Amino acid sequence: MLKLIVFDVDGTLVDSQHLIVEAQRRAFSEHGLEAPARKEALSVVGLSLPEAFRRLVGEAGPIESLSHSYRKAFQALRVDPDYEEPLFPGMSELVERLHRRDDIQLGIATGKSRRGVDHLVDKHGWARWFATIQTADDAPSKPDPAMLLQAMGEAGAEPSMTVMIGDTTYDMMMAKSAGVAAIGVGWGYHTPGALFGAGAVTVVDSALSLSDLFSGPLDGSQAGPVTPRLAAS
Repeated sequence: MLKLIVFDVDGTLVDSQHLIVEAQRRAFSEHGLEAPARKEALSVVGLSLPEAFRRLVGEAGPIESLSHSYRKAFQALRVDPDYEEPLFPGMSELVERLHRRDDIQLGIATGKSRRGVDHLVDKHGWARWFATIQTADDAPSKPDPAMLLQAMGEAGAEPSMTVMIGDTTYDMMMAKSAGVAAIGVGWGYHTPGALFGAGAVTVVDSALSLSDLFSGPLDGSQAGPVTPRLAAS
């Protein structure tokens, strides 16, 4: 059976923190509101925009209007060279290596819009590299398991043969709800302790460490799509 490895985007593949914080600042400013502190702003990365702003301003706040302003600011910033979205070190090489394996399928599950993911895929030459791409336009916000359930359905993968890689507790909780193994990355927006608390099997500190988890053959005798090193963690 082919194994399915599903990646989150912001904070996992892409370092988008400066762009996200500035887009939030502009959206709040447009509404005459004080923008959240950087830590609070990044704490909601991974959620869909309405859910993120719901957590930042409360149910009675201008959620839809803030979401619209954020999208507008984000699109403007994307073409500003001062606000690039670089891949985290080693992630380009890792994605390419996994893509070339015939025993693995790749997927994406992200709070970004479909438009944002299409931009990322085109920018890095990843067209047709991913068997399934789930976005905020396709399913309820994380940690609802819908994105992963849809991803597995599209890729023809079972939960026991699927792994979710992400940087937030929302990714870990989504994976747990879908019956999927969760791997946390320590370079994103939530702490390793929080990731373990939300259900991570392990948390890695570099793309190389993540690559090591998939360095061996992934055969059906294993309990899921992980190497013995990961299973022992």
